[in-house]
Amino acid sequence: MNRLILIAITATLIAASPALAGPLDILKGLPGTGTKGGELLKDLGSAKGTSLSEEKIISGLKEALKVGTEKTVNLTGVTDGFFKNEAIKVLMPEKMKTVEKGLRALGFDAQVDEFILSMNRAAESAAPKAKEIFWGAIKEMSFDDARKIYGGGDTAATEYFREKTSGKLKEAFKPMVDKSLNEVGVTRQYKELMGMAKTIPFLKTEDYDVDNYVLDKSLNGLFHILAEQEKQIRTDPTARVTDLLKEVFGL
Repeated sequence: MNRLILIAITATLIAASPALAGPLDILKGLPGTGTKGGELLKDLGSAKGTSLSEEKIISGLKEALKVGTEKTVNLTGVTDGFFKNEAIKVLMPEKMKTVEKGLRALGFDAQVDEFILSMNRAAESAAPKAKEIFWGAIKEMSFDDARKIYGGGDTAATEYFREKTSGKLKEAFKPMVDKSLNEVGVTRQYKELMGMAKTIPFLKTEDYDVDNYVLDKSLNGLFHILAEQEKQIRTDPTARVTDLLKEVFGL
């Protein structure tokens, strides 16, 4: 009896003020009910007179990820997608800052800038290949995983994605990044920079794995933009570009 009263009160509050609870809060469960997120969702759905099934919610979440990843690729996989986005721009590796400073002091600004640009061009060139990998990971997401993600924070899906798929993505993405690095001349320019740096007296130099650095920065950039897209879909009605997204995230 207490459980039914609590559900009725909660449903009334939601109906009275949608800002108090959205679909992401519903799944978190209420203290003292012993109710899991999925069960509570069904109870509230019944109390509100809706017919939104758990399967539809999961489908909506997966569609949100597909829409988000496609937009992420469209934003990053173009000229200046990385280079002119300060949030994800690939900068000189921290361990090469001393080399950068020494080279700039001797007037090699153009060569340093060209090297930084080439790293970003490599990331931009590889980015479109990420969509297929991301979508494959979405298909493998379990119902339990999706339920937890749906009830999480504004970037819960992205964080889950990063935790569960980073290794697999890195393995699959590496050949694409390596190919891009060679095509835009990153490796060649790195060798030229290091060659110039070694001619500077007292400037300490050491070999650096630029390929792996650009790979990590590429993936980090993609995850950063994906998180932004996920947050928009969860919080901004105008970002819900399909009927399913409007239905699932517009409760």
